Amino acid sequence: MDGYVTNLSVFRGDFATAGVAKLAIVDSHSFWVYGYFEETKLPHVRIGDRTQIRLMSGGELKGYVESISRSIYDRDNPQSRELLSDVNPTFNWVRLAQRVPVRLKIDRMPDDLLLAAGTTCTVVIAPSM
Repeated sequence: MDGYVTNLSVFRGDFATAGVAKLAIVDSHSFWVYGYFEETKLPHVRIGDRTQIRLMSGGELKGYVESISRSIYDRDNPQSRELLSDVNPTFNWVRLAQRVPVRLKIDRMPDDLLLAAGTTCTVVIAPSM
């Protein structure tokens, strides 16, 4: 796989043991963006819609809506914890519209752009007609 080594924790004399992680590899062909859209905006989002992704660190990417999450973690239900997105919908005194993850596939990664997992961006979706 083509990628970037991160969280390398190997030192001279260490032994590799099955099941013990010593590094992580970020696949350089697997970058995507999650946009967390209010549930009130979802009726306007369709799979395949074109997107413009503006990075807070500078730079701009193009892509498309690859998928829309079909479930999120319900904090009031202790049974819904496994494998679901955990998005906090409330602040102390205001109930906000729930945020739903929308996965955006990046068309092409520019060679001169540094993209790191967890960074912030603004997403604009151009609805398809």
